[in-house]
Amino acid sequence: EERRRVPAGDRGHVHDAAIPRAEQREQRLGDGDLAEEVDLELLAALSIDPRATVVALAERMHLSRNTVQARMGKLERAGVFGSFQRSISPTSLGYPLEAFISVHVRQNDIPRIVQELAQIPEIIQAHGLSGLVDLQLLVACRDAKHLREVDARVLAVDGVERTDTSLIMGELIPYRLGPLMAQLADEG
Repeated sequence: EERRRVPAGDRGHVHDAAIPRAEQREQRLGDGDLAEEVDLELLAALSIDPRATVVALAERMHLSRNTVQARMGKLERAGVFGSFQRSISPTSLGYPLEAFISVHVRQNDIPRIVQELAQIPEIIQAHGLSGLVDLQLLVACRDAKHLREVDARVLAVDGVERTDTSLIMGELIPYRLGPLMAQLADEG
């Protein structure tokens, strides 16, 4: 049993105490593999309960609150956490109709075109693609008439040559990372 001296409350006295297993684990967090394991465990816990408090995560993971807070800060600085806006439903904002707009553009103008498209609020996400389509836009609209108006604004951007629009009938596999993290844990 490992022992060390720890302060006992506000009195400033010191006493011997056994180091709990969770603290032994924390002492090894400098190790790259263990730190990655803890980060993956933290991300898995957050994917199950994104609103979990640091205290709840620390209890669940058998780590100190400070360690969890530090790991979350490191992950945030590394850009691991995506936009929290992703969890807000466009339907709740009055935009129940979602569609993908496939956009064909003049290749030399893509940076400028993307800047102009970013000015259209109904475009909630855009991806650059390889293949026949250049850009894939996810749009949220109030109704079919509004969707036609958004499509017309996209077509009005200089350099956009053609669009193809597909209504989203339903989300069959919601955005998820849990299975991918489980696979990484199994591989590690």
